[in-house]
Amino acid sequence: MKIEPHIINNIEIAEVTSNDIIINQNEDGLNLLGNLYYQGFDKVVIHEKNISPDFFDLKTGMAGEILQKFSTYRVRLAIVGDFSKYSSRSLNHFIHESNQSRHINFVTSTTEALEILSGK
Repeated sequence: MKIEPHIINNIEIAEVTSNDIIINQNEDGLNLLGNLYYQGFDKVVIHEKNISPDFFDLKTGMAGEILQKFSTYRVRLAIVGDFSKYSSRSLNHFIHESNQSRHINFVTSTTEALEILSGK
């Protein structure tokens, strides 16, 4: 796992990259949050490919638990990926509602994630 810092408008944003899945279970997401928070990041970009498919099955509760922690600690998060492949109406509704709040965002590109998190 690599944490690549981006500085836009004097705002530090951590982009987490890896060739592997780094969030396989709830604890992985919470550990990642703690690690980034400890390093002073309160804006984070992570890629869908680095998150277990279980996260996107809302019945597992994984997304809810992890994203609630990000919200509680006021760490803004952008998840980058192609979410059109998910046919779950509840997931699509969840993504739509999350994007409305602007605290947790599901976006299609890193550029879009950085723009949202930097307030551009």
